[in-house]
Amino acid sequence: MGMYIIAEPCIGTKDTACVDVCPVDCIHPRKDEKEFETAEMLYIDPDVCIQCGNCEPACPVTAIFTEETISEKWKHFQQVNADWYTNRTGPSPLPWRWRRPATRRGSSASTTASRRASASSRRE
Repeated sequence: MGMYIIAEPCIGTKDTACVDVCPVDCIHPRKDEKEFETAEMLYIDPDVCIQCGNCEPACPVTAIFTEETISEKWKHFQQVNADWYTNRTGPSPLPWRWRRPATRRGSSASTTASRRASASSRRE
């Protein structure tokens, strides 16, 4: 599967069940972060997400999709999620954790295919 994206159903809801099940802390803002009150939704950091899929079934409003499953009308939310992290002020929420290079953000078809191949080989 490709990158995970939080889309329109999260706007105004901000249920944090997905935050609780994320093993790499890639969904923000959390309730304990200053941005939580002003953010209109939650966002997945594409540079930190490991595509584990734990968040998708945890979302009570079905707002989390992959690049392959998101409807055409919500595809722009992939950029919305990435932009929130680009425009975020203050220190990284994970200063101690390795972050993927920014070039991953563009997620081309060949990049997605190589990620799938890599994930497949790890499972075997």
